[in-house]
Amino acid sequence: MIDRSLSYGRHLIERYLGLSLPFGPVPDIGAGQGYDLAAAKNLADDASLLAVETRPDFERHLRDNGIDVKTADLERERLPFQDGSVDIVMANHVLEHMKEIFWIFREISRVLRTGGRVIVGVPNLASFHNRILLLFGRQPTQIKTGSAHVRGFTKRDLTYFLEAAFPGGYRLITSGGSNFYPFPPFPARLLADLFPGAAWGTFLLLEKQKEYTDEFLAFPGTKGLETNFYLGEQ
Repeated sequence: MIDRSLSYGRHLIERYLGLSLPFGPVPDIGAGQGYDLAAAKNLADDASLLAVETRPDFERHLRDNGIDVKTADLERERLPFQDGSVDIVMANHVLEHMKEIFWIFREISRVLRTGGRVIVGVPNLASFHNRILLLFGRQPTQIKTGSAHVRGFTKRDLTYFLEAAFPGGYRLITSGGSNFYPFPPFPARLLADLFPGAAWGTFLLLEKQKEYTDEFLAFPGTKGLETNFYLGEQ
């Protein structure tokens, strides 16, 4: 039986947090029930845990567990943190729900100090099971039209996007994969480690290399993109 919890790559998130010690405030964008923040707390008991979350039941759960919860529309509002004020930002299984990728990375890059790190987890459009589905003319499960997902990602495409929009802005430190459909837990873990490019989920640890000066908001215009992306109040 498939273990869908493996798709969230908790072991990879904890590993990437461990590679990023020491760190101060830890914002988790779209924190859900706070599992990734709990991993940060286990590694650094004095870490300041910050959640950006708007779902009321998740907000209550996070506050009940002592986490400082901020609310913000990730696609249209600024993150509630000062420029260059955080060492690490987590965004696990959030970006696939967001159209406004330029605004979100603008905000991540704004609040992250130079030398700070971003942990990203996204469903992998190039996963083994999606390749099989496409071979038979079926829709990939991670980006069905009638679902909450509005974007599909691969490792190569995401790293290309970051470099194209913010040249030299981020360095990939490490990456991995988690879960491997349609296999049960033990082989799924093994296969994801051996073939991360075909795993269900893709996870990246990135390091900010230079000061950010609004490159993500300039990119759609310089490329002549016709989609009406939100680029802040003009």
